[in-house]
Amino acid sequence: MRVLHTADWHLGQRLANFERTEEHRAFLTWLRQTICDHKIDLLLIAGDVFDTGFPSNTALKLYYDFLREVKETCCRDLIIIGGNHDSVSTLNAPAELLRHFNVHVVGGAPANPQDQVIVLTDEQEQPKAVVCAVPFLRDKDVRLSVPGETGEEREARLKQGICDHYTQLVPLIQEFKQQGVPVLATGHLFAGGGSASDSEKEIHVGNLGQICGDQFPAEFDYVALGHLHRPQVVHKLEHIRYSGSPIPLSFSEITDQKQIVVLDFAEGQLVNIQEVPVPCWRKLVRFKGTIDQVFTKVIAYDNGEMAFPAWAEVQLQYEHNLHDHTQRLHEAFALQPNLQLLIHRPLRTIDTQSLDQQVTPEQDLADLKPKDVFLKKCEEALTDDLYQDLLSTFDELLELMPQQEDALLFKEEAVARQ
Repeated sequence: MRVLHTADWHLGQRLANFERTEEHRAFLTWLRQTICDHKIDLLLIAGDVFDTGFPSNTALKLYYDFLREVKETCCRDLIIIGGNHDSVSTLNAPAELLRHFNVHVVGGAPANPQDQVIVLTDEQEQPKAVVCAVPFLRDKDVRLSVPGETGEEREARLKQGICDHYTQLVPLIQEFKQQGVPVLATGHLFAGGGSASDSEKEIHVGNLGQICGDQFPAEFDYVALGHLHRPQVVHKLEHIRYSGSPIPLSFSEITDQKQIVVLDFAEGQLVNIQEVPVPCWRKLVRFKGTIDQVFTKVIAYDNGEMAFPAWAEVQLQYEHNLHDHTQRLHEAFALQPNLQLLIHRPLRTIDTQSLDQQVTPEQDLADLKPKDVFLKKCEEALTDDLYQDLLSTFDELLELMPQQEDALLFKEEAVARQ
């Protein structure tokens, strides 16, 4: 039997308010072909199918179109668990219907632990694998509130509750272990020793919910994890892994090699683990430096054979006159059709100066234009790029002032004539 482990699709995700639909569509097309090429029997999706609990119609269509297309391949079974970003009700709503197509969905922890134990059969209806489909576990699923408990006690109870949740599944799989049937488990949590990126939100405050890899029951032949977006092995245990997200979900992931994991089982044993790289369809790039340095890097950027223009985060170092630097930055990106500015993070390299300090000795405040004075005042009072919206409003006011002066003059003349 061959299994494919993936997670953290985050369908519907937006980066700096830019949609990722085309990237996700490209990934799902590639994944369908990979399932065919590798002759996958079982697809495991370890949570965070969607980016929010209320996915858009576009995200839902991507999801259901993929499920329909996969059922036309060699893949006999799909198992999908809910993550902390997913809505339990959204995932579970079509679960009864999908089960008729061998698509098993566990959006949230069910009241009966047996409902998490999914037995997969072959054409002769004989068990070929068992999956303990454990979704993201919320506080109410694993811990009873105790009045007056300390933070440390709450953390310990939560960790113990997660461990107990997995342990209670062991008696339910013993008969299959005795038959030599491979047993897999899923999880959507933060396992001790994992490396997170900026795009992952803490599931629990601090390190609550963190358990060590060796706390998973030894009866599990493989543990397919989701939540951390960097692919990684947990606690040096090769059979406990995060597949990672298929596309970089933040600029902190730009150096990660995205992947899916393919597993081979023979005679009830895990005999091979293969990391299959996921192609990149859109690069996320970072530029840092002065305006001259960034300008040169942007103009020289080569996007290669990417399907979509790259998205850039710029960390622009400046001393003063940020507005002028920002204007030149946009000029650079206008000259580069394969690169789009997504995030601009100004980094001031000198201490904030007062308005008087910004006016040089050879200048007089009365000689400056109103907008110049306003810009200098903004740089004195505000940080980074917080005043760009104010500049637009100020420009509108400058345009309205002559009109108001004309109206006032007309009114004064009319009164004089009366």
